[in-house]
Formats: sequence, structure tokens, C-alpha cells
Amino acid sequence: MTEEHQPPPPESADNIARHVGQAMFEVDRATRSLGIELDEIGPGFATLSLRLGAAMANGHGTAHGGLIFTLADSAFAFACNSHGERAVAAHCSITFLAPARPGERLIATAREVARRGRNGIYDVSVSNDDGIVAAFRGQSRTIGGSWLDDNGR
Repeated sequence: MTEEHQPPPPESADNIARHVGQAMFEVDRATRSLGIELDEIGPGFATLSLRLGAAMANGHGTAHGGLIFTLADSAFAFACNSHGERAVAAHCSITFLAPARPGERLIATAREVARRGRNGIYDVSVSNDDGIVAAFRGQSRTIGGSWLDDNGR
């Protein structure tokens, strides 16, 4: 076979994750509307961040827990879909460890713990400049379908 007739090389896991991240972010209106940014994505990994606005404070003047959960959940979603297969949350839990306040930037880092069959487990750490604010664990389930087109992009 001549070189011009060789099939194209398969996409690397990093490129697949990058393509998935772009595709997901484009259609994830909830994440974008809150001002959450996709900072980094790789196979089984994602980092998202959010600058807390004044309207994100609860009655105690600290960040509303639902917003912290949403940031962690979004990081989890990007990490568990990063392999190209469509995945959704089957179960999530969060432990709040310290308050966050308006004006602070929160960073959620999701890491794959295990993935087997249709199931995955991911840990997400949400932090600010003072350290960890919350610890989140998500369990994912693939649902069929792919974020990639026929060309692997």
C-alpha cells in the first residue's frame, strides 16, 4: 500500500477529549449561562472554574451550595464524557467543607477513579485560594451514542 492509501491514524485520547469538551460546552447552556468556564480536559479528567458573583450568595453571605454542586457536577459531566461515549449521572454526593464567598474563583477538578462497562466513578475537588471547599463523588452510566462524528472528531 502506498502512503496515500493508508487509513488515517486513530485520534489520540487527548484529542478525543478535546473534541468532546468543545462539543459539550457548545450545547451546555446551563453551564455557560452561569459563567462556568472549561479550563482543561483530558481522558477521564476535566477542570472547570467559576467566579462567584454577588447574586450567587445565600442568606449567610456565602456561596449557595447548589451553585457549588452545579460547578462540581459540570466538571464531573465533562470528565465522564471525555472518552467520547455519552454518559449521564447515576448518583452524586457532595460534602461541603468550607464556605466560599462572592468575588472568589472556584476551581472544580474532576478525576476518573474507575470505569468499567457502562459505569464510572469520578471524584471532584472544588477549591478556592484557601483550599478545598467541597468534595464531590459522581457515579456515571453510559447511555449509548457518541460525541464524535464518523471521522473521530
